Amino acid sequence: MGRPGGQSGSARYSLGRDCWLVIMAKEPRAGAVKSRLARDIGSVAATGFYRRTLDVLARRLGSSPRWNTVLAITPDASISASHWPGFVPLMAQGAGDLGERMQRIMDEMPPGPLVIVGSDIPDMRPADIDRAFGLLGGHDVVLGPAGDGGYWLVGLKRSPRVPRIFEHVRWSSRHTLADTQANAAGLEVALTRELEDVDDGKNYRHLAAGNARLVPPAARGT
Repeated sequence: MGRPGGQSGSARYSLGRDCWLVIMAKEPRAGAVKSRLARDIGSVAATGFYRRTLDVLARRLGSSPRWNTVLAITPDASISASHWPGFVPLMAQGAGDLGERMQRIMDEMPPGPLVIVGSDIPDMRPADIDRAFGLLGGHDVVLGPAGDGGYWLVGLKRSPRVPRIFEHVRWSSRHTLADTQANAAGLEVALTRELEDVDDGKNYRHLAAGNARLVPPAARGT
């Protein structure tokens, strides 16, 4: 489908219906997702983990009445595939690098504060999204840092304009967060809590110890 229908923007953040959450996701097929994790636990297990995490997060975050949730998928041609969660509206990410795709989302979605997150952060909770929108009540930008120098969440108030904070960012590097913050010079920027994705076997086994929903017993000894 195309971009969701418009909503009128307002400053009433507590109501949430003018707030937008976009979850960015890759098609969950072997070889296309979690390549680093796949080197440790195998492609089949890594793909299954990604698919389960995507489904859990879509349900966990998409059920809130405090914001509108959309799943932005890549590649665009997979939008009609059956493996996407059927309870969240879909949109295509379009062409370009990560920054170009996120800027397009920020530019083209209906008015209102907008938060973008990844689809592979198992510890993300609705309270994290609520916190991000709350911070946008008094800031132009909110970022959720990761320990590797990147970030798992980015949000913009998008009023009175949509800033361009994704240009010339060194993606997937220890410079990613710092480059984005440099682009936001002159704007009010807030940081929310640090979270990590699961990118290697060590983190995967740590998660397995306490989360059977994401890591079934058969996969725990991988």
